[in-house]
Amino acid sequence: MTSQAVKQRAAKAAVSTPTDREIRVERIFDAPRERLWRAFTDPALLAQWWGRGNRLVVERYELEKGGHWRFVEHADDGVHGFEGRFREVTPPERLAMTFEWDGMPGYVAIETTVLEDLGDGRTRLVATTLFHTTEERDGMLGAMGEGLDQSYAALDRLLAGGA
Repeated sequence: MTSQAVKQRAAKAAVSTPTDREIRVERIFDAPRERLWRAFTDPALLAQWWGRGNRLVVERYELEKGGHWRFVEHADDGVHGFEGRFREVTPPERLAMTFEWDGMPGYVAIETTVLEDLGDGRTRLVATTLFHTTEERDGMLGAMGEGLDQSYAALDRLLAGGA
């Protein structure tokens, strides 16, 4: 697959705001649900795509209800830490967790990711993030577009390699 084809596929993520405090991302991946689940839950695989393809250190990853996760992304513009706690882990279909960026401590969102098996080797991802305020949601909307596309392009490359 060419990098252009990966970029085009990554750009197909549909981003919407179903409520004044939510962001919803929907995208279909050309991979079975179990493979996508592994890419979302295996720290070695997460490190290859989650941070927009930048070097990502998985400092902690306790994949269980109440478990703590922490990632540190090393990007051209600096080092960015992210962390949270798992609220739900239902393999291979659903993850819910809190999400907090070190750059804005105290602003905690709740992310829920659902993986739907489409029955033809593809999987629909629906990720919903709930914020405390509309302003927090809008701030994330302004910052996430390019990073989302870059992370999903890195995920496409990983999945094409047989993750």
